[in-house]
Amino acid sequence: QVHVEESGGGLVQEGESLRLSCSASGNIFRTGTMRWYRQAPGKQREMVATISTGGVADYPESVKGRFTISRDNTKYAVYLEMKNLKPDDTAVYYCAVSISPDDYFYWGQGTQVAVSS
Repeated sequence: QVHVEESGGGLVQEGESLRLSCSASGNIFRTGTMRWYRQAPGKQREMVATISTGGVADYPESVKGRFTISRDNTKYAVYLEMKNLKPDDTAVYYCAVSISPDDYFYWGQGTQVAVSS
């Protein structure tokens, strides 16, 4: 059985921080690249952070320096630390696990993040 589940969303003010958590089944976590995506109303889903099984992280320019992804291989968990949040960061945030070689994705249900100005 496979599960991916996010938690930690909420409403914050501009400039504040928030930490999202994601737990996944061990059978996919151990070999999967962990990813965070977000989707704002009326916009396409975009990747905001990835971390490989070896701990190599990558971010788009829009969040680099503000977002930090980390993974705890003992807890089958991945985290997204978000600092200096902006209203444009408002979105539903999704955790995903991608499995090679076909890059099959397992998705969570998403958690809402809202940033007020």
